[in-house]
Amino acid sequence: MNDDYLVKYIATATTTQVKTGSGRLKQITVGETAAGAISIIDNTTGSTVNMGALKASVAEGTYDFDCHFQTGLRIITAGASKISVIYR
Repeated sequence: MNDDYLVKYIATATTTQVKTGSGRLKQITVGETAAGAISIIDNTTGSTVNMGALKASVAEGTYDFDCHFQTGLRIITAGASKISVIYR
């Protein structure tokens, strides 16, 4: 992983504005799962999934996205999964 990537750790059922403005989502690492989906949104408001989602029963592991977002990176965790979002 390149040094210019940042990591945001999320461990609760919440809405997290990871970044405002354009950037790149590299990966999401799921360290512990809970019974709730993980929604990935290119926006600073709302909850309409437009980049992707990890289902509630997703296996622990690293999921590569390697994609751009324009407006912002917003993650909604419906359960208390413990995840790390790698982005820039």
